Amino acid sequence: MAAAAQLGSLREEATCSICLEYFKDPVSIECGHNFCRSCITQSWEGRDGNFPCPQCREISSEKNLRPSRQLKNMVEIAKQLHLPPVKPPEENLCEKHDEELRLFCAEDQRMICWVCRESKECCEHKTHSASPVEEAAEEHKVKLQEWLLVLKKQEGYFLESRLKEEEQYKTMRNKLRTEKNKIESEFEKLRQLLNENEQALHRSLEEMEKKITMVENANITKLSNQIASLKALITEIEKKCEAPAWELLKDVRSTLSRCNKVKIQCPEMVVKSYKVMVTLDPDTAHPALLLSKRGRRVRWTGTAQRLPDTPKRFTSWPCVLGSEGFTSGRHYWEVQLLQEGVQWHVGVAAESVDRKRGFTWSPEGGVWAVQGCGGQYKALTSPETPLSPREKPLKLGVYLDYEGGRLSLYNAVSMELLYSFPQAPFTQRLFPYFCLWRGAELRLL
Repeated sequence: MAAAAQLGSLREEATCSICLEYFKDPVSIECGHNFCRSCITQSWEGRDGNFPCPQCREISSEKNLRPSRQLKNMVEIAKQLHLPPVKPPEENLCEKHDEELRLFCAEDQRMICWVCRESKECCEHKTHSASPVEEAAEEHKVKLQEWLLVLKKQEGYFLESRLKEEEQYKTMRNKLRTEKNKIESEFEKLRQLLNENEQALHRSLEEMEKKITMVENANITKLSNQIASLKALITEIEKKCEAPAWELLKDVRSTLSRCNKVKIQCPEMVVKSYKVMVTLDPDTAHPALLLSKRGRRVRWTGTAQRLPDTPKRFTSWPCVLGSEGFTSGRHYWEVQLLQEGVQWHVGVAAESVDRKRGFTWSPEGGVWAVQGCGGQYKALTSPETPLSPREKPLKLGVYLDYEGGRLSLYNAVSMELLYSFPQAPFTQRLFPYFCLWRGAELRLL
């Protein structure tokens, strides 16, 4: 029995811990462990630095592979003895202590046994938070299922985007086809006189179609690749959620890491692509408001400044407008609330809003805005619409779609939609609008 055990130990020492076969061209790395040259090379493939040992996880800064000739000779001797194969460790047993993996270390995000937790040799786990494998698996299953919902929603968004892209290019092709047929019909009558012009226009249309096809292929391929990647990740998570606890937790760090790398693009995030630089117009500022020199910051002072009373200046309410107005297009800007004060308004106002006698805070009065007052939020409609944001909005995003007749306000941090005014055609120039009462201060980002 002792001899058999020793022979088994000899076979184990002559076996690569990666492929579990006899060493082939054994090499030694900096930490002293040995591996097949091909196994360790494949394990480090794609790394430019920080090469970990697959056995002890010690990091080496360089690929320093030293041939182990004595080990190679020992392997040849072991082969001649026809030793029994090394039994691979069971996946739910600790490789170090051969005990069942019943605990999950939250800091290291891996399963450990009770010896790992209690022994002096592995003392780093004593200060770590650990929980039973089944309990940890349930917690991670919930996280993975939450990601599953997000990723499926993302998949739907990409599918919808691809469909829209395909429809758009189909429409463009149909228009090109119609135009091409029209040109051919017209030039058929005048072919003798206008043959050169016809050929030139044909070349122009063909070049345009090539460019459209090239752009289409690039966009559709990109969306298809993103969808395929998401599908693979979703399938992996679905399988993990149905797997036993130890298997679910086996590579859960890698799965969650790939989930975190997914750039979630929801329709609300698209508005940020229309971001514009907004500055404040000092000629419109109420005397109680103090603007910074660059026109990017304003606060309520409570002391009326001596300013010329121009037609543009507000004297009824403590308001100020942006320097530029909009009569077309889509625009997005962000406002940070430095001090909320008693009350504030953020939104847009029509150019015709009454600046001397006061006006109604509603679209009927030429103002589309959200109000913050004592921790309560309202949309300034008629009547007012109470708002219940999930988080306190300290940074607001304002999105104006002029042709679409829509103004929407967001929590610019979470992109939670605070309120979107009912769609209605805009007929005047619209300006960024801000109104501040006692103690309020804001900054344009």
